[in-house]
Amino acid sequence: MSEHRATTTPRIPTASGVDDDRLENLKRWNIALTVLHTAQAVAVLVLATSFAITVTSNFPTGPPGTEVPAPEPLFDVRIGYAIAAFLLLAALDHGLTGTVLRRRYETDLRRGINRFRWIEYSVSATIMIVLIGFYNGITTITTVIAIIGTNVAMILFGWVQETMNPPGRETTTMLPFWFGTIAGIAPWVAIAVNTIGAGDQVPGFVYGVIVSLFLFFMSFGLNQWLQYKEIGPWRSYAYGEKVYLVLSLGAKSALAWQIFGGSLAG
Repeated sequence: MSEHRATTTPRIPTASGVDDDRLENLKRWNIALTVLHTAQAVAVLVLATSFAITVTSNFPTGPPGTEVPAPEPLFDVRIGYAIAAFLLLAALDHGLTGTVLRRRYETDLRRGINRFRWIEYSVSATIMIVLIGFYNGITTITTVIAIIGTNVAMILFGWVQETMNPPGRETTTMLPFWFGTIAGIAPWVAIAVNTIGAGDQVPGFVYGVIVSLFLFFMSFGLNQWLQYKEIGPWRSYAYGEKVYLVLSLGAKSALAWQIFGGSLAG
């Protein structure tokens, strides 16, 4: 007589705190943030002036050691359009995850990851840091490209952090987090060097942009650190996800309206 053994599919652990009620609440938050980001983007486009910052180049004109030529204009970036762009990217992300991609979004959250967040941040947060650099005189095309690459790397390390630490893990590694922190601090060091070097030539509102956005950027990292250290309410992955939503709204709104108030108001 042959022996029959029942086989069962291993159950994939669910991230802590991610249940139907929390997911429904996050859906409402995502839809609300879609509206708020879109409304701000429209307001910026309607109210902003044609103010632009020129990206420059100083390509070498001779062998190594030759005197570097003065920067020359390469192209202009309309600041109002750039601000509207990162607001609309956030609106698109929240809109998709709250509606047509909701099933994929919620499946990922149950598995302790949100790939949509990292994709959107890699673009919108990079636009934000480039704009902050613009306002501190970091406009050379090669430097801008380096800042873009560094910031995207920081964001993608966040994605790796979630990938390497699924629910039900026996141990937690923070290596991707710390590698991302090292990458992410580099643009801020460059901004600090230019700000300090310029002395009192930097307008007061630019200091406000630097300080407030630095705190917001660091808060994203702190939120992930608290999630993986499982401290207090951050034991719930869903709680950390909501904090990301709040920080996203706060950071993008702060940058948009501080820059608008400082240089875009007609």
